Amino acid sequence: MQAYRKPLLAAAIVFSAISLITAFAKPSKQKQRQEPATTEQPDQLQEPPIPAAPPPSTKPTAPLPLSTDQKIQVAILLDVSNSMDGLIDQAKAQLWTMVNTLGRVHCDNKTNPKIEIALYEYGTPRNDVRKGYIRQINNFITNLDSLSQNLFALTTNGGDEYCGHVIYSSISELKWDNNPNSYKVIFIAGNESFRQGTVSFTQACTSAKNKGVIVNTIYCGDRQQGIREYWNLMGECGNGSFSNINQDHKIEDIPTPYDDAIFKLNEQLNNTYISYGTRGQELYEKQQKMDMANSSMSKKAGIKRAEAKSNSGVYNNAEWDLIDYTSGNEAAIEKIDKKTLPDSLKNKSTAELKVVIAEKRKERAAIQSKIIALNQQRQQYITDQKTKGNTETVATMETEVERIIKEQVKRFKMNLQ
Repeated sequence: MQAYRKPLLAAAIVFSAISLITAFAKPSKQKQRQEPATTEQPDQLQEPPIPAAPPPSTKPTAPLPLSTDQKIQVAILLDVSNSMDGLIDQAKAQLWTMVNTLGRVHCDNKTNPKIEIALYEYGTPRNDVRKGYIRQINNFITNLDSLSQNLFALTTNGGDEYCGHVIYSSISELKWDNNPNSYKVIFIAGNESFRQGTVSFTQACTSAKNKGVIVNTIYCGDRQQGIREYWNLMGECGNGSFSNINQDHKIEDIPTPYDDAIFKLNEQLNNTYISYGTRGQELYEKQQKMDMANSSMSKKAGIKRAEAKSNSGVYNNAEWDLIDYTSGNEAAIEKIDKKTLPDSLKNKSTAELKVVIAEKRKERAAIQSKIIALNQQRQQYITDQKTKGNTETVATMETEVERIIKEQVKRFKMNLQ
């Protein structure tokens, strides 16, 4: 529990898929810290002690300063027709792998580019036919909890998939950065012919080129079928890539001796957040809900999310968290309406608040360092297990997006740490 919140009722019902979506559509008014859902470990897996400090190889938790020039802008366009339930599930899980990959990107001037992500759905009759059955779920945002919530709220429903139209709409509607050194990229995933609809892929291609946006197409199904349905053409003309995935493949959730310790650290990490502002409590509660949603879907998704939360450069909640808001600008505390703070802090002086913030910031950094250290050990354990089992790698949205980003950021004076 956060030190500054009243205890709340513990959740006692395991969420079904339907109840999850319902919960997200109607944010709970409870303030309790939810326990992340975990899978029971095999008897031979012993929980390791939480390291007191990261080993020398651990990357520093202090993020590089944000670049004032370069950005990474990602638009995710997802087919939500009837056959795409597997794609939606993969998209929910791959978000955190993508975020963790982007979090390792730095510019030549040793700064981190600002990361913004937009989301569109297409291919469902519940959307306006005049707009090509397309809907912008969110514009470019930095709030990853909101983005994750939006992914979990997606549902499938049969319709016509107008790929050229959704690409053209995302190019036209989103505020793409003008800097030629910003990495601006679209990932469109789905199936059916790429030539459907009244807006041609060539029109979308021209629009993308004019904005300097790379378009990557991910076909859900057989590669040759994707070529027959023209998915390779947009990838080629947009200076991007064409790939195919098995959207129904279930990613193996390999248990490790480090999983429970990471979840416990994530719980402790949540206790370092102090909400402020009119929406502070609401967004604070959303953080807990998305922890539960991701870990309920799979242990891997929950741990990947915890890994992202250990990187303040990509997971930053300055809009509602006092520690992030005052980072690098202690004087910002003067602007806070103390009436919106937790009850235990409302009557504290500014000097007292600064002490509390400093303590919580130090505590958070220590927890993040431990999560990073354990994640490194966990990943090595998984690599070793896959090597022993000679596990075949299956192309999924997660693997393809990660691979493509690693290759393409190099074009924009950016490198992976």
